[in-house]
Amino acid sequence: MNPAKILIAQGGGPTAVINQSLVGVVLEARRHRQVHSVYGARHGMRGIVGEDFVDLTQETSHNLELVAQTPSSALGSTRDKPDTAYCHQIFSVLKAHGITHFFNIGGNDSSDALRIVADEAHAAGYPLRCIHIPKTIDNDLVCNDHTPGFPSAARFVAQAFAGANLDNAALPGVYLGVVMGRHAGFLTAASALGKKFADDGPHLIYLPERVFELERFLADVKTMYERYGRCVIAVSEGIHDASGQAIAAQLAKDLERDAHGNVQLSGNGALADLLCEEIKTRLKIKRVRGDTFGYLQRSFIGCVSDVDQREAREVGEKAVQFAFHGDRDGSVAIKRTGFYSVDYELMPLAAVAGKTRVMEDEFIAASGTDVTDAFRLYLRPLLGSGMPDAFRLRPNPVAKVLNNA
Repeated sequence: MNPAKILIAQGGGPTAVINQSLVGVVLEARRHRQVHSVYGARHGMRGIVGEDFVDLTQETSHNLELVAQTPSSALGSTRDKPDTAYCHQIFSVLKAHGITHFFNIGGNDSSDALRIVADEAHAAGYPLRCIHIPKTIDNDLVCNDHTPGFPSAARFVAQAFAGANLDNAALPGVYLGVVMGRHAGFLTAASALGKKFADDGPHLIYLPERVFELERFLADVKTMYERYGRCVIAVSEGIHDASGQAIAAQLAKDLERDAHGNVQLSGNGALADLLCEEIKTRLKIKRVRGDTFGYLQRSFIGCVSDVDQREAREVGEKAVQFAFHGDRDGSVAIKRTGFYSVDYELMPLAAVAGKTRVMEDEFIAASGTDVTDAFRLYLRPLLGSGMPDAFRLRPNPVAKVLNNA
């Protein structure tokens, strides 16, 4: 039995449960007798190229369990987008350190980089098992019912909008919250799970799966404001016009671009500010407030789904099991079974790498500004136990004395 050396990396945006997957790999790997060492790459692929490793074999199980309960990426992450040359450097480092099993925890780009590294190893005849472990709050990995990190972020969004709705009901006006989601609207759609009563917000939900028209948006807001005397709106950062141009880029020409060449939609309040200004100016509504959730939903420490924690741990464990009991590289995928339970499959890396899932039509209401009951049934079990609830005073009016005409 040849000794195995494992390397784990975390990539992309942190989540509330990504460390559960990390610890799942470490603890499951240490159960296998042939495993000699378990290394972690600090700051993802960049750390591999720089040979910036930590020895996780020496970590105590107790401390690992504490880290597992802690949001964000314990190893650190990176937004680097490796090309073929970059991946060749990665492979050279893995080979130099005698790594036999490489686990990369991340989203679309992480899976694609792993695919290139696996191809390099295969072409060189080097025995390297490459397993991708899913993670993304955007929920946009294909072949998955949902991805670890999304349920906890969705729980935050649902609760945040429930609170915003209560505030807006007490002091009526227009409230607009911008939520992460460049191409997929799952996270913005989660705002609908904060509703309890028929007149609760969000009254309007705008997703990147549907074309955004400013004039129609203003008409929708006007209708809801006249109907309820207030309006709560959830908007995805990725809303775009019929040509595909982001509305944020349309309204503000000087937005930054990230390392992938994409318009920097997160981390600034431009879209919320610009839409709020349109509402104030065009609809003459005085009380208009906007928030950009930005990074808050990614690693919020007080709002973690227990279902998300459990599944994030299990995808890490299953990754190791697939690596040592299978004969192929792949990406671990979550499959829903029954009303709510899950199973795990190993999908080919090429089936997942670089592809983007968007919300299915059956989840989006015909109006394009709400979600369907099918989406609510899909999301509710993922949010976990102990979701807070809101109540109202019953309307028991007292008869007027002075103004009884």
